[in-house]
Amino acid sequence: MIAKLGLALSLVVLFGSTSFAQDAASQKFLKEAIEGNLAEVQMGQLAQKQGTSADVRSFGQLLEKDHSDANQKATAVANSVGMTPPTSPNKKQKADYDKMSKFSGAKFDKEFATHMVADHKKDIKEYEKAAKKQDAVGNYAKETLPALRKHLETAQSLSGTTSTANPPAKSPAVIAVPAPAAGVPAPAPETTGGDKAR
Repeated sequence: MIAKLGLALSLVVLFGSTSFAQDAASQKFLKEAIEGNLAEVQMGQLAQKQGTSADVRSFGQLLEKDHSDANQKATAVANSVGMTPPTSPNKKQKADYDKMSKFSGAKFDKEFATHMVADHKKDIKEYEKAAKKQDAVGNYAKETLPALRKHLETAQSLSGTTSTANPPAKSPAVIAVPAPAAGVPAPAPETTGGDKAR
């Protein structure tokens, strides 16, 4: 009887601590997700105010809207698991905002786009990990990933870095030769052997 009770207690402790670890990981992700959403909303507002190009300002609007929406969902999930959601970005995010707010003109546009690429790449990794969970946190992560991927694509096009996580295999270079104008004979192909009289 005592042995059975001891075994039952061991199982409760074992499974209890596993779910506690999952809860701790979920709460850590949620805390960081909410801080990230709050930071992105502020960065979006900053881009609308200080962006030089219409594309940067438009991206700022998108960030503000999407991350506000995501934050409402994340906050609801936090409340449902009994967690008090953060109400402001973390120290690093505040420092990033302060640094970015000192830039203006084309310099702001460039730094903003570069920051958004790095930031969204990092976020996507975290969200992909969280999306594997079979709970409210996992559902939130799954629902938010498409918007984050869209943000990354936009940021990459703004910064001129359209590299993807899995670049396609390199194909041989093809040199385009313009078609000759009507009535003009096509040039003979050049050879590399020897000097040809012209």
